[in-house]
Amino acid sequence: MRYLVEPIEQMFGESRHMAFVAGPRQVGKTTLAKDLLRRAHCEPNYFNWDIDADRRAIVRDPSGFPGIRATTVTPPPTRSRVALDEIHKYPRWKRLLKGLFDQQRDALEIIVTGSGRLDVYQRGGDSLFGRYDLFRLHPFTLGEHLRGGRQTVMSPDAFAEALGDGATPRGAEAALAEIERFGGFPEPLHSAREATFRRWRRMHRQLTIREDLRDLTRIRELGLVESLVTLLPERVGSPLSVNALAGDLGVAFNTVKLWLDALARLYFVFELRPFAGRLARTLRREGKTYLYDATEVRDGGARFENVVALHLRKICDAWTDLGFGDYELTYARDKEKREVDFLVTESNRPWMLLEAKLSDTAVAPALRYFAERMRPSHGAVQIVRAGANGARRSNGITVIGAAAALALI
Repeated sequence: MRYLVEPIEQMFGESRHMAFVAGPRQVGKTTLAKDLLRRAHCEPNYFNWDIDADRRAIVRDPSGFPGIRATTVTPPPTRSRVALDEIHKYPRWKRLLKGLFDQQRDALEIIVTGSGRLDVYQRGGDSLFGRYDLFRLHPFTLGEHLRGGRQTVMSPDAFAEALGDGATPRGAEAALAEIERFGGFPEPLHSAREATFRRWRRMHRQLTIREDLRDLTRIRELGLVESLVTLLPERVGSPLSVNALAGDLGVAFNTVKLWLDALARLYFVFELRPFAGRLARTLRREGKTYLYDATEVRDGGARFENVVALHLRKICDAWTDLGFGDYELTYARDKEKREVDFLVTESNRPWMLLEAKLSDTAVAPALRYFAERMRPSHGAVQIVRAGANGARRSNGITVIGAAAALALI
């Protein structure tokens, strides 16, 4: 049971909106949807747009197709539940969902999953605004891996308080090493076999670019997009120069920007923008790009930073999706090139500064500099991969081992 099951169940009982579950390909969205169907005794009501029979059923009877499959209990539950996988590949998917929801809201609980960014397609006259809640499913983090997928999301205040304790759960160091080696996607992580991992990584990249990118965009230069993908791992952790990428690939600046935006919509990469606060001389242009599969990054320091970025991105998205507030993951950098890897904001106000280090337990000067000037409401933290046991305070800044910090997420 993944960390979104209970929040979605609660949403169905309260607002009765549709549940949109978005995230990277092969992150576990289908397994989550089928688990939700099983809990409602509606296992047959799974429809996948990529399956011919399901596609024909949806197109043939857009308003009545969920009723063609009976539930597994008699009498049936008061409200039935249906899961629609990859339905956003249907050109008229918003019209379909709008009609289905408006006609059967009191009789049907609708789960919509997809590896495309379901939230960015709500444009035009048939917007689904007010009819769905978005839930973003991320790869396994250390905390969820340690709990076998039975994790609940810690509240922001509880998370900040627990960081000060610095307790390292049993097995956390070994589990973190597994995530660094095999990534957080369920299949390679749970198999923990090099052959499975290598095969999965190759297929994941090919399917995302050769199928998803082709199906959801008008991009046809897929070979050049693959070349772009091979250039990104060595640029993780640094502000990304789109101009430099355009020069390397021999294409226009806007073309590279279009490709990067498409890869972000497919949850292959994500970008952190520099915080545009009121501090003088802050950098407000170039963002940093990270991969959802951190194993693509060869450099040890950059890979660790990518792993921390994935953990923080997951917890910020979860806090926002579950209603704790409007949380966003950014970073801090000024024109003198002082930089802190991560800044969590809440309603665009500094909430917590975080720096990732491989082994340096001395507080980074840039972290101290920005902490003194930004004064984030929940302090500043330096996460150290090796050499830091537990947590300690240094002039108001928490230095904590990576296993202890990431086990909370």
